[in-house]
Amino acid sequence: MRHTFGSMSTATTAGGPGLPQERRLVTEIPGPRSREMFARKQTAVPPGIGTTLPVFVTHAGGGVVVDADGNSLIDFGSGIAVTNVGNAAPRVVERVSRQVADFTHTCFMITPYESYVEVCEKLNELTPGDHEKRTFLVNSGAEAVENAVKVARHATGRQAVVVFDHGYHGRTLLTMSLTAKNMPYKHRFGPFAPEVYRAPLAYPFRWPTGPDNCADEAAAQTIDMINKQIGAENVAAVVIEPIAGEGGFIVPARGFLSKIVEFCRANGIVFVADEVQTGFARTGDLFACEDEGIVPDIICTAKGIAGGLPLAAVTGRAELLDAVHVGGLGGTYGGNPLACEAALGVIETIQEDKLVERARRIGEIMLPRLRALQRRSPIIGDVRGRGAMIAIELADPATGDPVPAGEIAQRCHAQGLLALTAGTYGNVLRFLPPLVIPDHLLEEGLSILENILGGDNTV
Repeated sequence: MRHTFGSMSTATTAGGPGLPQERRLVTEIPGPRSREMFARKQTAVPPGIGTTLPVFVTHAGGGVVVDADGNSLIDFGSGIAVTNVGNAAPRVVERVSRQVADFTHTCFMITPYESYVEVCEKLNELTPGDHEKRTFLVNSGAEAVENAVKVARHATGRQAVVVFDHGYHGRTLLTMSLTAKNMPYKHRFGPFAPEVYRAPLAYPFRWPTGPDNCADEAAAQTIDMINKQIGAENVAAVVIEPIAGEGGFIVPARGFLSKIVEFCRANGIVFVADEVQTGFARTGDLFACEDEGIVPDIICTAKGIAGGLPLAAVTGRAELLDAVHVGGLGGTYGGNPLACEAALGVIETIQEDKLVERARRIGEIMLPRLRALQRRSPIIGDVRGRGAMIAIELADPATGDPVPAGEIAQRCHAQGLLALTAGTYGNVLRFLPPLVIPDHLLEEGLSILENILGGDNTV
């Protein structure tokens, strides 16, 4: 079920009436007010809470974030794919404002309310597949993934979970165990949860025999590993991001996901799609699985679901979710009424402002310019992504070894472009502009990147 909500040539400004959609630098980055507040942060907050760019935000919307010194930066991060509809989308603001005046909490498990049910109905309708579904709401992406594993284990009576290289699924004990990258996510936080097995991801740029063989060989290795090391009959779930997020925006070689799904179907294994970062129009489909027609048994959503309010969801086949006993699922804050109203505002905005098509248009603008830049800049080893989820991987042109991306990100920040890094090797620049970013800011941000990277192979 592929959702297309029409086209959109320019983005509407969201995030506060009259917020100028312009890059404006009035101090160095960070400026004196931000530096003052960052000093306060260092005495009040532990250093384990890192900061990508130490500017303190006072306003944000459309395609900009404005800091305490009055600098206006182009936003290519969206709070890590959270503010897809903007930082203060009007429909979200209106719904949340009405709800906060009525009540902020009752706990859905104690006295329920309609907005929770309405969000679940919407997700049952909009997620891939026409089968009967159920949805329940939690607080974060990690909590959604952890609950998906709980459901799969309960419904199948099995224990083993298979995940993939370069995958990221969260910071709880179980989701750290599912996550591939040690530093900073797992280092010295063990021991980790048992019965978690890791398989190779079909990573075209770094596949040993080349991209043409990647899908078939990675799928064959995964299936062989499962059969030899675990036994398919012992696997409760395969959990995978349709596009690996923190791992470097790796788009698996086409055909890999469908082969894994086919194996799962043949062996009674629950296929779980972690769409925490890829969902809600980010990739040019409402959900990334739709690109290859993948229908997950369970889909986990969060981040972009509620426009910045904490909400996540687990949606799956009715027979799986109905198998869990009463009281086995839930949580005090899961499906908070403010967050539910925000989610309904997000879904309305995506549909009425045609943001699925807008994400595709963003990709059509970004990818050709980045590929042209790749031809001029030997340090860019790969350009990849879909829709408004785009990345460049930096690699030594002689050896292919990863080249850290942090310095390039810092140079972007200094020029007023908020860009994020990613990748197992820390060598990926990832771009997640809000879907409501105006074209002129998108183009200007790309020009900043071109000025920094054009012809530069000595970063």
